[in-house]
Amino acid sequence: MKALILSCNTGQGHNAAGKALKEEFLRRGAECKMLDALRFARPKTSGRASGVYVKTATNFPDVFGAAYKVAGKISSSRRKSPVYYANTLYGRKLYRYIEKGGYDCVVMPHLFPAEAITYIRKHYPLKAACFFVATDYTCIPFTEETGLDAYFIPSDELVAEYVERGIPEERLVPLGIPVSGRFGEKKDKQETRLGLGIGTDGPVVLVMTGSMGFGNVCAMASVIEAGLPEDGRVVILGGNNQKLKEKLRKEFRGNRKVMVLDFTTQADLYMDICDVLVTKPGGLTSTEAAAKGIPMVHSAPIPGCETRNAAFFSGHGMSVLGQDEREAGARALELLKNKAAARNMAAAQKHYVNAGAAVDICDYIEEYCDRMAAGR
Repeated sequence: MKALILSCNTGQGHNAAGKALKEEFLRRGAECKMLDALRFARPKTSGRASGVYVKTATNFPDVFGAAYKVAGKISSSRRKSPVYYANTLYGRKLYRYIEKGGYDCVVMPHLFPAEAITYIRKHYPLKAACFFVATDYTCIPFTEETGLDAYFIPSDELVAEYVERGIPEERLVPLGIPVSGRFGEKKDKQETRLGLGIGTDGPVVLVMTGSMGFGNVCAMASVIEAGLPEDGRVVILGGNNQKLKEKLRKEFRGNRKVMVLDFTTQADLYMDICDVLVTKPGGLTSTEAAAKGIPMVHSAPIPGCETRNAAFFSGHGMSVLGQDEREAGARALELLKNKAAARNMAAAQKHYVNAGAAVDICDYIEEYCDRMAAGR
C-alpha cells in the first residue's frame, strides 16, 4: 500500500488531518508521503496563498465571511469555478509525480488538490484511487465540482447537505474527522502540569487562538483571569501571531495567573492539563478537544465554515458559544463551576465525535484499494 496525502497551508487544520492519516498509515506499515499540493504550482504560490488567507481571515473577517457567502451562492455541480481552473494549472506536473511514484491512492484534506485531481482524472489515465477528507462540519463551497471515489465527512447528519450540493450519496462516508491518536489518550493531569512547568493544583483554562492567533484575546483573558482564584491559570497558546503574543505579554506583564506561550506541537498535552478549553471553532481543533472529552467554549467564529462548526457543536451540547470574547470568557468561568454541565458536555462529545476516525478511514481506503487491485 502506497499513499500520497495532498494538503495546503491555508489554515493548519487541513495539515493536521493529513498528518493524522499519515501517522495511521505508517503505524500499520504502509508507505505514505504528505505534500503541499501547491508546491507543484508556480514558485511562491503556496506562501502567497497562505499569506492572503491568514491576512484576510484575521484582519478582515467580515470580508472573509462575505467572500465565503458569495462562494456558496455561485458554487454549483453544473459548472466549474475560478478555483477549479486555478488548480488545473499544475495538474500535468502533479499527474506525472503521482504516476512516477506508483501511488495506490491520493488522499486530500483540502479542496485545492481535490480540484486538481478532478482535472487530472478528466484528462489523464490516473490509476490511483482518490479520496476527499472534510475538515469542517459543513459542505464547503466548490466541493461539489470535484469528482472523487469517496468523501469522508464528519457526521451522517451532514449527508443531506452534501447530496443537496450535488455529491452522490453513495460516495459519502460519514466516519468523522481524523485526529492524531494522541488525542484519544488522557494523561495524568498533575504529572503533565509539572512536566509543562505549570505547578498548580488550581483550575486551568486553556485558550487556543488557532495557528493564526485570531480574536480579541486580551479582553477574553481579562475576564477569565479576574474570575479565577489566586492558584488558577489562564494558559494562552498564541499560535504564529507574533503581534498578538507581544500585546498579551505587555498587557499581563507581572500577572502570574496568565501564561502566554508560543506555537507548540504539544497541544494535546495542554488539553490534558486544562479544566476548560476556550477555542475558535475550527473543525480540527474542536474535534481534537472532543476526542479528549474537554468542556469547551467556542469564541466568536470567523464567518464561514467556522460558523457552521460552532452551530453543530453547540447544537449537540458539545460546546457553548460566546458571541464575543468577553462572553466566551464568562462562559468558561461558568463551566468551571458547573461540574454537571461539564460532564454532560463530555458525554455528548463522546457520542457525536469518532475519536478513531483516522483508523476507520485508513481501513476503508485499504479495503477499497484491495478491491481495485483484485478487479484489475
